[in-house]
Amino acid sequence: MSLSNQPLSQSHRSEKQFKIVAAHVVLVLLSVLFVLPLIWMLSTAVKPIGETMTTPPKWIPSQFLWSNFGDAIAYDSKELGYIPFLVYARNTIIVTILAVGGAVLSNSIVAYSFARIKWPGRDTFFAVTLATMMVPFPVTMVPTFALFKWLGWVGTFKPLWVPAFFASAFSIFLLRQFYRTIPMELSEAAKIDGCSEFRIFTDIIAPLSRPALMVVALFTFMGSWNDFLGPLIYLVDQKTFTLSLGLQAYQSQHGGTQWNLLMAASCLVILPVVVVFFFAQKVFIQGIATSGLK
Repeated sequence: MSLSNQPLSQSHRSEKQFKIVAAHVVLVLLSVLFVLPLIWMLSTAVKPIGETMTTPPKWIPSQFLWSNFGDAIAYDSKELGYIPFLVYARNTIIVTILAVGGAVLSNSIVAYSFARIKWPGRDTFFAVTLATMMVPFPVTMVPTFALFKWLGWVGTFKPLWVPAFFASAFSIFLLRQFYRTIPMELSEAAKIDGCSEFRIFTDIIAPLSRPALMVVALFTFMGSWNDFLGPLIYLVDQKTFTLSLGLQAYQSQHGGTQWNLLMAASCLVILPVVVVFFFAQKVFIQGIATSGLK
């Protein structure tokens, strides 16, 4: 009987292995499609200017010009003059750090009130908060700009990081769902021991929710670092530009754009995002997938 089952088990094993191999082949092909633009950007970043727009495209440059990265940092535009790349980087870092700090602080507190504290109208307010996700940004763009102009914030960094201190619907929802998976018995036991609500949040809930808080921080970091529309609307002085907005200076409005330097600068801009996501992906996946039970 075992001999008769052996061919069947081998056939089942072979079929399972074939499905695994086929799935990996499909994933590799799809990943190649997604990574092609990145490869083209990296290739163009080290090309001589004469090979950037050739037909057919030349993927491997005849000469690798690693000096393009240094030239991109010290690029002198004919239209705008010297481009202060390092100043753009400093501005972006300042805005991003403030936005990440504000998002983690505000969203964690608001989500805690929706998940762990019972108060009249809590569910109604939460539903209204989620409904704000349905409102597109162009609808609120003009009123928000008018408010910041009335406050005298146009031309400063404040419109780019102050809103992060007022939480966002998506992050509130993400943290609330994570908080709800933590047993209420932990909070009740802490209350019996005399802990205040604030201490329960800081000493129990926040440490257990570290993966979810890291997800909020990572999303905010990527959104703030790559934000183009916000700086385009509120920043008017080149000295206050962020990296995403400063890349426009590499494009000439009258032709003759140095595409290799533009791609080199773009590589430098996305490098921190890639590095942060690479080292934080384990915590990122854990924050999405785990239930929060310890």
